[in-house]
Amino acid sequence: MQAIRSTDAINYEIGLKELQALVCVADLGSFRRAAVELGYTQSALSHQVATLEQKLGHQLFIRPGGRGAVKLTVAGEAVYRRARRTLSEARAMLADIEESAGAVRLQIRVGVTQTAAVEIMPPALREFREVHPGVEVTLSEVDGDEVVLNGIGSGQFDLGFVNTLTPDERVDMVPITEDRWVILTRRGSPLSSAGSPGLDVLDGTDVVAWTRRWRWQRELEELLSRRGIAPRIVYRTDDNLALQRLVAAGLGNACVGQLSVLTAIDPALTWLVPRDALGPHPIVLCYSHGHSPGPALATLVSAIRAQAPRLPG
Repeated sequence: MQAIRSTDAINYEIGLKELQALVCVADLGSFRRAAVELGYTQSALSHQVATLEQKLGHQLFIRPGGRGAVKLTVAGEAVYRRARRTLSEARAMLADIEESAGAVRLQIRVGVTQTAAVEIMPPALREFREVHPGVEVTLSEVDGDEVVLNGIGSGQFDLGFVNTLTPDERVDMVPITEDRWVILTRRGSPLSSAGSPGLDVLDGTDVVAWTRRWRWQRELEELLSRRGIAPRIVYRTDDNLALQRLVAAGLGNACVGQLSVLTAIDPALTWLVPRDALGPHPIVLCYSHGHSPGPALATLVSAIRAQAPRLPG
């Protein structure tokens, strides 16, 4: 095979915006959603993808029409993999330039859950700031694993937290710690002296719950249903502070991740570890696959690993 030289002609005039359009449509399965994500009209985005297909001489997407999700062709899969790497390298090049210039303020963008933002990041950022006081870190709350993975793949985030170890070609994964369900209750409530109860103590009781858009909440409710346990869900919320306040007010018990209540916001609260709940789930830090973290990013990853809380025995 003949070696490729830096002086060899490049016959395809392919732009980064065209590659970004391809990746975003593939990730979201929709031209409409990708156009919203990238800030284009749908016709402009479709034109970028069509132009890329014309330049490469291959159809890259199967377009079923209607509400069906678009899918990559075999050729599209090959281009998608290379496009991701190209975009990652372009972002890395810009980050290296900014960091080497010194005059430009470096920013690290992190997709976080509420638990990560409150219980993991503060001590890690304190350690990080001692080494990189001039780096700005932006924490953005996210709504699930796929949002984080898509965000890192598209360049929206430099780091992000997920609750899965399932491999994904877009990211490299670093396990940080684990979390598990506990029953949060008010001190002096009938449950507070139950020791290590089974989940059946929730049967027929008033419960404050997360909304069902959270995967772990859906899995918990499915587990309770399979066991014939039927709590009365009286309130749902997406906010950890609101959930703890509702329980502290005596309006119901709750099942929450233990890390989120290691430092409960009200002394009236206590928690119990059920003996028969779902097993611990991982908390994993992700960053772009194939992109060697720069000094600041590597320091932040190291600080998060060192400062992440561990479950008590």
